[in-house]
Amino acid sequence: MSNGFFKVPYPKNEPVLNYAPGSPERKALKAALDQMRSQEMDVPMFIGGEEVRTGNKRKLSPPHDHQHVLGYFHEGDAGHVEQAIQAALNAKELWEGMSWEMRASIFLKAADLIAGPYRARLNAATMLGQSKNAYQAEIDSACEIIDFLRFNVYFMSEMYKVQPESSPGIWNRTEYRPLEGFIFALTPFNFTAIAGNLPSAPAMLGNTVVWKPAETQVYSAHVLMEVFREAGVPEGVINLVFVDGPKAGEIIFKHPDFAGIHFTGSTKVFQIIWKTIGENIGRYKGYPRIVGETGGKDFIMAHHTANAKALATAITRGAFEYQGQKCSAASRAYVPANLWDEVKGYVVEDLKSLKMGGVEDFGNFVNAVIDEKSFDKISNYIDGAKNDPDVELVAGGNYDKSRGYFIEPTIFKVENPSYTTMCEEIFGPVLTVYVYQPERFEETLELVDKTSPYALTGAIFAQDRYAIELATKKLRHAAGNYYINDKPTGAVVGQQPFGGGRASGTNDKAGAQLNLLRWVSARTIKETFVPPVDYRYPFLEQE
Repeated sequence: MSNGFFKVPYPKNEPVLNYAPGSPERKALKAALDQMRSQEMDVPMFIGGEEVRTGNKRKLSPPHDHQHVLGYFHEGDAGHVEQAIQAALNAKELWEGMSWEMRASIFLKAADLIAGPYRARLNAATMLGQSKNAYQAEIDSACEIIDFLRFNVYFMSEMYKVQPESSPGIWNRTEYRPLEGFIFALTPFNFTAIAGNLPSAPAMLGNTVVWKPAETQVYSAHVLMEVFREAGVPEGVINLVFVDGPKAGEIIFKHPDFAGIHFTGSTKVFQIIWKTIGENIGRYKGYPRIVGETGGKDFIMAHHTANAKALATAITRGAFEYQGQKCSAASRAYVPANLWDEVKGYVVEDLKSLKMGGVEDFGNFVNAVIDEKSFDKISNYIDGAKNDPDVELVAGGNYDKSRGYFIEPTIFKVENPSYTTMCEEIFGPVLTVYVYQPERFEETLELVDKTSPYALTGAIFAQDRYAIELATKKLRHAAGNYYINDKPTGAVVGQQPFGGGRASGTNDKAGAQLNLLRWVSARTIKETFVPPVDYRYPFLEQE
């Protein structure tokens, strides 16, 4: 057994490759896209290290080309959830007993595998399966997941260093034990990095995991599992199942060894999960950790001193990158009347220049929304607004699902700041603008704070520092990630820990030590070197 206070490599954010014409990364990615489009992948579940195929196959298709078949995944049932739980429990003793630096090495290797030989493959899987363009895939399924793995290892080592003081003759120390039981990771479609982080963060701390990805992210989840296996994650530590969510929950949330959930998804689903855990609280060995990042109705607030061009660029990027399907995407904007015409002109000009289509054409800025259900929901919001005489269509408003689930970047201007599309989460390329009188800035800040139940991200644009300070104070609870003169998207691991409060989640900050603390249970140990042998204290002695 090796001994030492090991110092892990200091993490640095993975450089974002630019995929310019003629670059080696563009050539590699194009080749990966061609190869993966030309073959049908057979995607099994992974339980206890075994590939599990049920024969109940579900089709995988690109959202931007829904008649094309990328492959099939094998759907499981309640029995497979029970098998995955047992596999996780069987693996737990050896895994949590492994030296922490050995666990760290596995995930550092996973990061290097993604940075190197798997980069093009994982990016291509994200592009095809989730309809992300090359740049959006690069910052997600390459850079962000690499950063999560490397920074979390570093945060883990720093956490282990936090130890109590000791008095003379005593040695106090703190153990950071993994939780007692198994963790359930329930992951979303929109970020491959989140899908990789939710199971791997608890796992590197010695926990074992049952992982259920969104069906629309299975394609890239399979590649992540290939990486974990090649990196050396032992059998049963991370078990990947493709089972209907409510069916999985029926088994998991009644199991006495359920120790916690790491979740990203809708607010409604998270609230149902929380309620279900509460109803079953007497069944568990301990109190489960509930960690979730959920919905958002993210805002851009502009002061009359804002730079109009910078504001317009933030709107275009913040609202329409990845088709508005980022949890942090700008969905409502508050623009002062003195700037509106100029900002509107810049944004409309931007949108006219955007190309929309499949991810295989690197000239397309906008691609498809994730599936037909999402397409129908978003188009219904658009139709409702277009048919409302009090709503002005500023740009876009068209959609077509004949080949792919394409929705034009759409902007509405409303007279009523409480109009439906100002309040409800749409999760698509739709931005609603409310134009206010500049002298009503403070009143509008209060409107921003009270309009939505969510509090994930938001931005203030201003050149006046007093206005920035006022907005920062007034909106302190309106966003867990708050941006000054920048779009409300694009949080970087290690730089802007991500998460929100109110209806947006538990704000446990993915990409920070704060998140890792949720997956350990501390034990304090006091050792006395020479214990007393007489119960009497000096004060008991007579004068």
